[in-house]
Amino acid sequence: MSTPNATPEAAEKASRLERFVDARIWASRPVTILVTLFAVVALYFVMTVPLAFGEQLAFATLCFLFALGFRRLQGQYATLVMIMLSVVASGRYMFWRLTETTYWERPLDAAWGLLLVSAEVYSTIVLLLGYFQTAWPLKRKPMPLPASRAEWPTVDIFIPTYNEPLSVVKPTIYAALALDYPTDKIAIHVLDDGRRPEFKAFCEEIGVHWTIRTHNRHAKAGNINEALKITKGEYLAIFDCDHIPTRSFLQIGLGWFLRDKLLAMLQTPHHFFSPDPFERNLGTFRKVPNEGELFYGLVQDGNDLWNATFFCGSCAILRRTMVEEIGGIAVETVTEDAHTALKLHRLGYTTAYLAIPQAAGLATESLSGHIGQRIRWARGMTQIFRIDNPLTGRGLKIGQRLCYLNAMMHFFYGIPRLVFLTAPLSFLFFGAHVIEAAASTIAIFALPHMMHASITNSRMQRSFRHSFWAEVYESVLASYITAPTLLAVINPKLGKFNVTAKGGQIAKDYFDWSISRPYLFLLLLNLIGFVAGVAHIWLYWDVRSEVQTTILNLCWTVYNMLILGASVAAASERKQVRTTHRVHMQMPVMLKFSTGRTLACETIDYSEGGVGVKLPSEIEVPMHERVTVSLFRGDEEYAFPATVGFTAPGRVGLRFSTLTREQEFEFVKTTFARADAWTQWGEGRLADTPLRGLSHVLLVGTRGIAGLFEHLHSDLRTWLGAKRPIDTKKLKTKD
Repeated sequence: MSTPNATPEAAEKASRLERFVDARIWASRPVTILVTLFAVVALYFVMTVPLAFGEQLAFATLCFLFALGFRRLQGQYATLVMIMLSVVASGRYMFWRLTETTYWERPLDAAWGLLLVSAEVYSTIVLLLGYFQTAWPLKRKPMPLPASRAEWPTVDIFIPTYNEPLSVVKPTIYAALALDYPTDKIAIHVLDDGRRPEFKAFCEEIGVHWTIRTHNRHAKAGNINEALKITKGEYLAIFDCDHIPTRSFLQIGLGWFLRDKLLAMLQTPHHFFSPDPFERNLGTFRKVPNEGELFYGLVQDGNDLWNATFFCGSCAILRRTMVEEIGGIAVETVTEDAHTALKLHRLGYTTAYLAIPQAAGLATESLSGHIGQRIRWARGMTQIFRIDNPLTGRGLKIGQRLCYLNAMMHFFYGIPRLVFLTAPLSFLFFGAHVIEAAASTIAIFALPHMMHASITNSRMQRSFRHSFWAEVYESVLASYITAPTLLAVINPKLGKFNVTAKGGQIAKDYFDWSISRPYLFLLLLNLIGFVAGVAHIWLYWDVRSEVQTTILNLCWTVYNMLILGASVAAASERKQVRTTHRVHMQMPVMLKFSTGRTLACETIDYSEGGVGVKLPSEIEVPMHERVTVSLFRGDEEYAFPATVGFTAPGRVGLRFSTLTREQEFEFVKTTFARADAWTQWGEGRLADTPLRGLSHVLLVGTRGIAGLFEHLHSDLRTWLGAKRPIDTKKLKTKD
């Protein structure tokens, strides 16, 4: 949590602060109670004391300068101080908003005003819960297994599948076979709900269990529960069929179960080696953290401190007896994984999180598929909120209740995000004053709230979420998750489980006009609002208060347009014709040519179809030459036949010839299943700063709006060309 360029003086200040906070006196219960009471009273006073305009400006400026100073210090305690300053700024803003700006004279002002203040209350609560949840990540380390392998427990590996092609599932099965674990203590089960003959034949050929059932009730959860009835391992490890485990997965995770007898589940990150639609369409793959990295990088680690780690359905180990005690994987909601963890926590069992990627899979290919997946998550978490609310019932501690509450409240962001994207239009179109205050007064209360939240979250999340990207993700999804979440609140039984498609292709570049309709509509509204605002300034140039309010709303509208521009850009689907995804990775490789010459070099990337290799600049390799590619696992060498499919100075692309089953297994074992395959994934990525994040988002938004006109022009030409009648006279040949 420290800045990379912290000075020695800053480090010394941080160490003094830490020594002060860690002093013995704070371990005294009476002292702790007294200090807590004093802090609560002081915080209430600081948040509520009225200040004149100049005093508020001076106070806000001083607090922000303090926050900038602490931002330069190392250590977690400096982060806590920044959180406190942010809470003060947000508290003062919300107290002012609720007590001084909600007296509306017109019904229209009241309607829009209530929507906006409700959205702000929601956002502030989520902000505070987020601080609580992630202020002190546990950063759990692996616990070793006993030295004697005879003492290691038995494990069943479950790989559920339904309609995915065998090409997607095969690497996961091969990697499960490559797990570094005694073969007599592990059993691999492919849970095939599609009941496909080719899966049966493949499983029999390589020696794993092909496990089926006669029905498909309760989808994935039901599939796993049926498998529980016919297996007997002490533990079960679950992998989605496209999540390829590393060979160290069980050794990394099982040690904690032997140490903590109440541990029911250990979760590891969901890591993706293919770009999701945002990363591919916006060109941010491995440059900007993807949408899920905040959850798997920081939120789950923060949950672990409060014994509130969620089960995520894959890349996890569970203790069989405890899962069976709650009746198996939960089937009451479509997010069976999180609900299962909640049931385990209610019985007093613990969960754990290791923030070490030990499996990797495929991200969703299209934006529509990505949105469908998020709709299911939103619906499922809302169902849990309705039928098994974490705030009520027995068994949970306050920290667990708040962590679950934040996870469920997160998916209600649809309406607040839509409110923020349209709120300035209420004034620009209808003259509605949604905040009953002067523009300058709004600025001195609202800006500190936003700026503190921005720099504090940037410090806490810098490796896992870049500033302002959350608003892009939420804007893309808001229109789609609003209705499912509201329906789930009304009737939790509405909706069904949908499998997220993986392993597909996109034949060509295209703009998804259908999925982008909500963004296009909102963008058009904001554009019309901007024009109306400019006209308003021209008409009321002599009325200073009107001009100031209009300028404030125009700035908000421009920002909304650029956020929506980034949303539109995400709907511009990029071509994805590769059947296998490249993974950029540097590994030693040996090339053996038909002439007998050998060359030791390094890979650039690999996929199931071949490898890219970096060559010395003076070496040229002719196209179509046959080459033997040797990869290494420890001291063992594995050879694969290949031909040159691409050649250029300094690099060559090698396409594998047809591999045997054994060679396919060996390739997965030496690449995807390497213990260190994903640990350095984020290296070289710039850490976040708010200004850099803002400029990047605005640049992407500008490009998105420009690209929209290009797509419109191109698609109109195509459409008009298709509609133009054919001149049959030109088709006649001359006699």
